[in-house]
Amino acid sequence: MGRESGYVFPADPPGGLKKKGAGSWNWILMQSSGQEIILEVDKYAIMHRVKIHARDLRILDPLLSYPSAILGREKAIVLNLEHIKAIITAEEVLLRDPSDDNIAPVVEELRRRLKPVNDNREDNEDDKDLAVQPDAEMGEEDDSPFEFRALEVALEAICSYLAARTIELETAVYPALDMLTSKISSRNLDRVRKLKSQMTRLTARVQKVRDELEQLLDDDDDMADLYLSRKLAGTSSPVSGSGAASWFLASPTIGSKISRASRASMASMRGDDNDVEDLEMLLEAYFMQIDGTLNKLTTVCELHS
Repeated sequence: MGRESGYVFPADPPGGLKKKGAGSWNWILMQSSGQEIILEVDKYAIMHRVKIHARDLRILDPLLSYPSAILGREKAIVLNLEHIKAIITAEEVLLRDPSDDNIAPVVEELRRRLKPVNDNREDNEDDKDLAVQPDAEMGEEDDSPFEFRALEVALEAICSYLAARTIELETAVYPALDMLTSKISSRNLDRVRKLKSQMTRLTARVQKVRDELEQLLDDDDDMADLYLSRKLAGTSSPVSGSGAASWFLASPTIGSKISRASRASMASMRGDDNDVEDLEMLLEAYFMQIDGTLNKLTTVCELHS
């Protein structure tokens, strides 16, 4: 089956990833070339492929309940955000449990955002007669590093997921409080008590994601570790300068948050190997989003107390 049909099931997956039995995990491998492969492999095969240690892979084990983490390693980003457990390199993404209902939308968005450059150019040729809308020139995000496009998909997905769970709880809380106010009964008390417990647990989950982003933003060295393409290229800096600027203008989330003046300034920006401003802007945008979700939860909890 080709890319359009979804997944590829090779008899012998590339890169030495053989199918295993007990102790294996299910992954989808999404490459920069557009190829997708479903894998069932053990941890040693994964560690060998992406060059990470066992302690990094344990972070992605759902049975161990590790807190949210975005870790930069020499050749990979290890990402644990709730149900989104992934390993990102400069050329591919390994995402755990692709058949999970919560992961399927992430796979679809990765498929769309990580579309190969040649495919984007063909699409642009097909759409050349369509009117081009300002601030949304298709294909600009091809200038962005592969690992940052993948990271943005994960951040956007988890922030949207937690925001949706917050809205669901908020929608249930106010009627429950109204019912309790109008009539104090064991049934109404029990309902409010359960909702309060759910809010406490959700607040803790949101707080963990927020704290991880804040910690990352506070450390330039940690952010620099996420520049896999730059490290791969040695002394060159492919993710700084006009390419990075084009990416931010094209990003559906980040682009809308940047003023025209800021865009003009960014377009002329040039960076060195220690520059982390482009990644910092990406992380700050999602930090603000998750911080807003936390504030909403806090407000509801205060009304509940």
